[in-house]
Amino acid sequence: MDLGPIREYDPADLDGDAREASVLLPIVDRPTGPHLLFTKRADHLENHPGQMSFPGGRREPEDDDRVETALREAREEIGLRPIEARLHGRLDDLETVSAYVVRPYVGTIPDRSYTPNDGEVAEITVLPLSGILDSDNHESECRDHPQYGEIQLHYFTVDGYTVWGATADILVQFLELATDWRAPAEPDCAASHETDLTT
Repeated sequence: MDLGPIREYDPADLDGDAREASVLLPIVDRPTGPHLLFTKRADHLENHPGQMSFPGGRREPEDDDRVETALREAREEIGLRPIEARLHGRLDDLETVSAYVVRPYVGTIPDRSYTPNDGEVAEITVLPLSGILDSDNHESECRDHPQYGEIQLHYFTVDGYTVWGATADILVQFLELATDWRAPAEPDCAASHETDLTT
């Protein structure tokens, strides 16, 4: 993994009427290699219940900027102190099906235990980058979205957890910038996952 391209990357901004949100893509360095931290969203949440995600959420009026949103949400969701995060840069803005423009920040965080916020986070898991990079753990497929037409979905399944949707899209850009991994040019257009594309 090389974070130099992340630091040098000039990300694309999205403007418009969509609500603003930010996430932190947290890297955890371990003796066995880099890992990424994910949260599993609580089942009662209105948007994307039960899905794997990065810590983050919508921008609040008191947030000075989008960085503060990402760090505040990470503190609220997993107990990360803002001073503990070493930010390296950010990725392209991404508009989600729930009408948010998400701004992803990439940062390294300490390898310690984190506490899930019971109101928002059902579980915290740290997955090895080596497993995410394993081509046997990745699938992509075409889906017909009611609003956006034909789209490509990515699925990363590691240690029993499946990352898909907007989180997988963020992950794909991170991997293509920071590693030698590349998304397949031709997705498998025969759908094999039961996913709801309207939420």
